[in-house]
Amino acid sequence: MILAGDVGGTKSLLALFEQGTPAFELRLASGEFPDFESLLARFVDEARAALGTAPRIRSACLGVAGPVRDELVRVTNLPWTIDASRLRSRFPIGRLELMNDFAAAAWGVGALAPQDLVTLQPGEPLAAAPRVVLGAGTGFGVAYVVNGVPVAGEGGHGGFAPAGVEQEALWRFLHDRLGRVQVEDVVSGPGLARIHEFMTGERVAPEDAAPPALDLFITCFGAAAGDHALNVLARGGVYVCGGIAARILPRLAAGGFLAAFNDKGGFAEHTRRMPVHVVTSERVALLGAAAAAARAA
Repeated sequence: MILAGDVGGTKSLLALFEQGTPAFELRLASGEFPDFESLLARFVDEARAALGTAPRIRSACLGVAGPVRDELVRVTNLPWTIDASRLRSRFPIGRLELMNDFAAAAWGVGALAPQDLVTLQPGEPLAAAPRVVLGAGTGFGVAYVVNGVPVAGEGGHGGFAPAGVEQEALWRFLHDRLGRVQVEDVVSGPGLARIHEFMTGERVAPEDAAPPALDLFITCFGAAAGDHALNVLARGGVYVCGGIAARILPRLAAGGFLAAFNDKGGFAEHTRRMPVHVVTSERVALLGAAAAAARAA
């Protein structure tokens, strides 16, 4: 079997595939486990119970929310370090690859069905042109696809660039509390809660943020997406992933996102040619991890 995983700060999706067909899949709350090894042990136990036998895993790929270095990932929004060599020694896995979760999502966009995408801007796509895959959730993730190869990055930790008086005031509000203001300090679930606090003085959960806060969030989201799209002239498409985008799709499609995406001065003619899609499936990184594991099997 092949093991694929999408490991994030809020939830982890793990699945076993046999000859390309899902054999067992489980969603687990990441924060309920002290480390990833404990989470994976729970998954293996549940898979054994469901399948009636211990799974034999010949190849595995985990898309993880964090930068990969020397087969180690320090998960960005959890106190976890995932060590590929430790996982191989503890679990019956033949080959294991760790990759950034948005690199995994970049592998997965090609496996999506048409119903998994909502197009905000059809653009003028070029098949061989670069793509951008990005999204907001617990943090803000970005990957590029250049010459068909996903390139992971940590663009969410780039600096937040305010546009206009209101965003400049937001930047000052956050700078007073956080110091350097990163994109994901604004464009993320926690960022949405911060925007609400900036506008109202009240602290709430992201899902309880007021509509004006959501509109400002969407404007900042669109601007950041447009910036990353310009980095590679993403005529192959911009794919907006993450749980937040799917949940706020009607407001995302109302126009504020695209207005900010295309507000690029003399380069607006380039961004308007870029297709922009919202990915509504939460399984895109899981499918990408499965594709990467199958390629390496």
